[in-house]
Amino acid sequence: MKAIVYTQHGLPIDNPAALIDMELPDPVPGPRDLLVRVHAVSVNPVDTKVRNGSAVTSPRVLGWDAAGIVEAVGSDVTAFKAGDEVFYAGSLTRPGSYSELHLVDERIAGHKPKTLDFADAAALPLTSLTAWELLFDRLKVPEQGAGGRTLVIVGASGGVGSILTQLASKLTGLTVIGTASREETREWVRALGAHHVIDHAKPMKPQLHALGFDHADIVISLTHTDQHYADIVDMLAPQGQLALIDDPATLDAVPLKRKSISLHWELMFTRSMYETPDMVRQREILDRVAALIDMGALKTTVGEKIGKIDAANLRRAHAIVESNKARGKLVLAGF
Repeated sequence: MKAIVYTQHGLPIDNPAALIDMELPDPVPGPRDLLVRVHAVSVNPVDTKVRNGSAVTSPRVLGWDAAGIVEAVGSDVTAFKAGDEVFYAGSLTRPGSYSELHLVDERIAGHKPKTLDFADAAALPLTSLTAWELLFDRLKVPEQGAGGRTLVIVGASGGVGSILTQLASKLTGLTVIGTASREETREWVRALGAHHVIDHAKPMKPQLHALGFDHADIVISLTHTDQHYADIVDMLAPQGQLALIDDPATLDAVPLKRKSISLHWELMFTRSMYETPDMVRQREILDRVAALIDMGALKTTVGEKIGKIDAANLRRAHAIVESNKARGKLVLAGF
């Protein structure tokens, strides 16, 4: 099968050897696996982080978002059959989705939205799972509840922010305040349903005051948490909640004590890495997201379609992600 791999970590993305095309053996499904023919993938920051930071001794396939058609199923699979259209974010501990054929555990795959093509569906899994788990599993925000409380999403125009803004504004009673620093990204965040938009390149608490809010009850920080940390603590309410997904070099929790602020980490891969008893929750979330898409309550967050799935196009997509200027998700379709 065709695959795109890296064989040496840390190469700059403008180096043609950073990602290369390669032929690999077709994978064979285990008992709980789906063998999927991949039709589309999307690129996430985790793809670039692994390529830059994880050493390899053999070619490694990246990619943790895919949409495709099930070709075969393992002996213990019960929820899918050959011919089903699926979308999923995969596991950090297994080969990735930059390949014609891919294995995924049935417990973390969902049925693709019927109203979307493969490219639009591939933009959704990792970000939808991350956003859903942040809001409803980590922060315990009630659906159709939490009226009167404010949520600030730092970095609302990126992949996770684009779906999180929709989920929070459509499914909860929170007042959603997204942050974005450029006019095009501010317009994007408004179009996704944010009630207000502020600029994270400037002190945020005065901007909240200008909107009539004394503080934020919840802050979800999606990027550059270390740069914004003091500002976030300052604008959070006493007994507020802080959640994050990025990788600050260090995070000193002591400043949270005075206000009794609770800290919540989200890593979408935790359930699959540890095969937790509730691993099937990810299939349930993806199926719920698909239903909301098909109802018209949510929309795909594709920012740009890069072209077919090959090393050259993936290097271009990685470069855009590394520039921190991506709006929505970058998608590639077809081999």
